[in-house]
Amino acid sequence: MTSISRREFVTGVTVGATALGVHCGLGYSAEKNPGANEQLGVMVVGCGGRGRSSHIKQFLDDPRTKILYVCDPDTEYLELSAAMIEKAQGSKPKVVRDMREALSDSSLDIVSCASSNHWHALCGVWSMQAGKHVYIEKPICHNIHEGKALIAASKKYDRLCQVGSQCRSNPAVKDAFDFIAKGGIGEIKLVRGLCYNRRKSIGARGAYGWPKTLDYNLWSGPAPMVDPVTRPQFHYDWHWQRLFGNGDMGNQGPHQTDMARTVLGVDEFPVSVITYGGRLGYPEERKDPNYVDAGDTANTEVSIFNYADGKTLVFETRGLPTKPFRGAMAGVVAYGSEGYWVQQAYSKTKVFDLKGKLVREFTGGNDRYHFDNFITAVLAHKPEMLAADARCGHLSAGLSHMGNISYYLGEKNKVSPEEAARVLKDVPGLDDHLETLKRTCEHLVENKVDLAKTPISLGPMLKFDPKTETFVDNEDAKKAETREYRGEFVVPDAAKV
Repeated sequence: MTSISRREFVTGVTVGATALGVHCGLGYSAEKNPGANEQLGVMVVGCGGRGRSSHIKQFLDDPRTKILYVCDPDTEYLELSAAMIEKAQGSKPKVVRDMREALSDSSLDIVSCASSNHWHALCGVWSMQAGKHVYIEKPICHNIHEGKALIAASKKYDRLCQVGSQCRSNPAVKDAFDFIAKGGIGEIKLVRGLCYNRRKSIGARGAYGWPKTLDYNLWSGPAPMVDPVTRPQFHYDWHWQRLFGNGDMGNQGPHQTDMARTVLGVDEFPVSVITYGGRLGYPEERKDPNYVDAGDTANTEVSIFNYADGKTLVFETRGLPTKPFRGAMAGVVAYGSEGYWVQQAYSKTKVFDLKGKLVREFTGGNDRYHFDNFITAVLAHKPEMLAADARCGHLSAGLSHMGNISYYLGEKNKVSPEEAARVLKDVPGLDDHLETLKRTCEHLVENKVDLAKTPISLGPMLKFDPKTETFVDNEDAKKAETREYRGEFVVPDAAKV
């Protein structure tokens, strides 16, 4: 089937919706409530690791859904997924490289997106324009502009949009949040998010190709078609190149930023951010001082966010070998006036008193809880039932984007620990910023990073307006809220979805 352009696609959806008299477009709507014996039709977009291990598995395991389509620009992934689904559900889904080929199918109710980050928002916008409900992996968007577009599309087309922040649905987190909301650790004004996630070098930067089974134009989509590819491993390692991914600050990080801002009790963006860090340690790891890793996102990154009500969120990313902080690696530490809470894993959280004595432990959870929440909300057509809607995903991913923007703008501003300390001592907030800097530098030195030869970068302190959701007094930061889109793959402004 010949791919239709974005203009043709959007026009077709609008006309179809009008002709049917359905406010929400094609597909499942308030007028099409599945009966007790009717299943919701699903398309899974992105059939790599996460798509197969979670999205496909969860929809196969739920009797209320049936996978009708799988979509991926790589035919190798398509065939693997189709065979897996056929064996499990007894019928083979249709395979498409371009998701637009399936969106006019009225039997399709849900689009579940596990693609690369730069495709998340456009997948969601197109799907909701076509009247489909969407489940989108975190981060829900590649930049701040895209998060706004998803919120607008969900409202305009009356479609449910769930982001894959599955911790929210886990009993280990839900029960802990309930305990904290009732004053379990007292007043909270400071939260620390942690992404201590070991990431080795992805290989030397060079000139590489892409898989023969891949439609590279479709894979690139909203991003530029970079030729040659500069990373040795095409799939997954796009996470560490900023044109497509968001580094671990925006990969693993949104799980922790989501928990951190929620337990802090903030439902808007902060008023400022400053970030320091770098992509450090790989020349030492490879024992080659001239080694240049193919990634261009930070593997060591500390962002300080301050909110209008005086609360502070500090986020630490470490990709080199490190020890846990208060028992957590990829987790959260919330500091209360009467104790502190630690998310040590997706399914395990603990409460301690001020002396470090264990008070309560909360356990339980897996992906099933979050997908069940989504499907149940879709069947009821009640967006308020969602554990993590588009706005929730936008706020949590937005913290990652803000932190990265400060880092990127200051990437060439190389400073010594002493120079960084002189700036950070004047940064507002409730955290001991100099102690955090000291721990970070000690961590780098432990990994044989010579901070005199490869110093950290210090980004600018950026002001942000939570009401307009845009940076203030910095045009470069404002430009970084969005990107240059390509041809038919434009993520529209929120006002134009």
